[in-house]
Amino acid sequence: MPGVRLYAALYVVGLLVYGVVAWDRLWKPSGAPHFVYQADAWLHGSAAVEPPLPNDDWAIVETVALDDGSEVSGRRMMTRPMFHVLGGDELPIARVRGSKGFTAYVSFPAFPAVLMVPSAAIFGRGASDVLPTVLLAGLILPLTLLVLRRLAAAKLSSRSLGDDLWLVALLAFGSVMFFSAVQGKVWYTAHVVGVVLALVYAWASIEAKRPIVAGLALGAAAMTRTPMAFMFPLFVLEAWRVAGGLAAWRTDRTAVRKQLVPLIAKFAAPVIAFAIAGVIYNLVRFHAATEFGHTYLALGTHQPVRQQAQMEQYGLANPHYLLRNLAVAFTALPKWLGKAPWFAVNGHGLAMWFTTPALLLLLRPRARGQAEVVSPRPAITLHRALWFTVACVAVPSLLYQNSGWFQFGYRFSLDYLVFLVMLLAIGGRPFGHVTKALIAIGIVINLFGAITFDRDGKYYAYDYDRIQVLGGLTSVAN
Repeated sequence: MPGVRLYAALYVVGLLVYGVVAWDRLWKPSGAPHFVYQADAWLHGSAAVEPPLPNDDWAIVETVALDDGSEVSGRRMMTRPMFHVLGGDELPIARVRGSKGFTAYVSFPAFPAVLMVPSAAIFGRGASDVLPTVLLAGLILPLTLLVLRRLAAAKLSSRSLGDDLWLVALLAFGSVMFFSAVQGKVWYTAHVVGVVLALVYAWASIEAKRPIVAGLALGAAAMTRTPMAFMFPLFVLEAWRVAGGLAAWRTDRTAVRKQLVPLIAKFAAPVIAFAIAGVIYNLVRFHAATEFGHTYLALGTHQPVRQQAQMEQYGLANPHYLLRNLAVAFTALPKWLGKAPWFAVNGHGLAMWFTTPALLLLLRPRARGQAEVVSPRPAITLHRALWFTVACVAVPSLLYQNSGWFQFGYRFSLDYLVFLVMLLAIGGRPFGHVTKALIAIGIVINLFGAITFDRDGKYYAYDYDRIQVLGGLTSVAN
């Protein structure tokens, strides 16, 4: 295993690269410091956030007086003359006699706000959310190497240390992690925290060695990025694999249960604890166990977001959104302008294979005729477990009402990118010139995104209804 100095050096490299690219952003709040505001509100004994608010993605609850003299809280609906009451009921808007005011909450899962408490305690709302995000992002490099070397130690990967360092570079700098790490802002900070937790979860899940750590990481990740709650198959299937899998189950079910049940129980306990905390927090704010705020999305000015009508019609998740999200994830390309600056990235972002071309190697993970690296003994191999986990995490985002707008590349892929990197590690294809060239190209592309995104608007287009895809400019329903 590599020594502590190498891991420390990787952390320093991450801090330096992310810090230099973030640069002028480091010491001040970003344009969407929601987690800092939430931490500050907690320190003042409140779940609600007091105005003034940055003008993006808040959960705004209105309290109104009704015709019978009572008061209820909720929001006015756009698609029909009704008032949506906290907890799910609807009342005719004709019964509303007047507004009593608005209450704002952070509309994102709350765990990243916990990490902002120390800086908010010192600087209040003026605390930078960019600096803590960069400090956390630096951990991605050593944690990625830790996961990859753990795979090698378990004989699940035959990659050399040099190969693994290339994969570290891929995740940290050759993917949309790069532009996300240097932004601050509520959306990108959540992705950075989520990737850190996914790496901890992956490390703890290999051979189901650290069930409590895996459970803690999964619970915290679910309270950071909701789709990451569906990472659970990796640990469960690894526990099943090390317990002997289907072959052992057929011969001695009692022995399998004896090994499997304690692992699953230790894993599940912290997950349940996080779930209970999340349910209580949601009930306090929105009177619904699974409502974390997106039903009440509005601007800081109390105006509904432009997606409100479609959310009322189709909900937060629906197959209606699938075509657009697939187009963004797999076909979105830069728009050729024909004159300087020559190209522009649509606000929906770029396809995963364009920002991280090395992912194309997953289409053929082994050289022709080469044997499977992952042991064929268990009924469920790590390879299959990883792909199943990727699918479980990816589906909620593919059905979600938002494509990730506004972004350089398909940022929702960060919810499962750690597992795709692990698949590259356990694949049998040698890391030759082609692989390294693809990783290097990805680094160049994402360096451009990290430097220009939200800085140089001439490279970005704001046409919300159209995405440049393979074959031409395509209109995509929202």
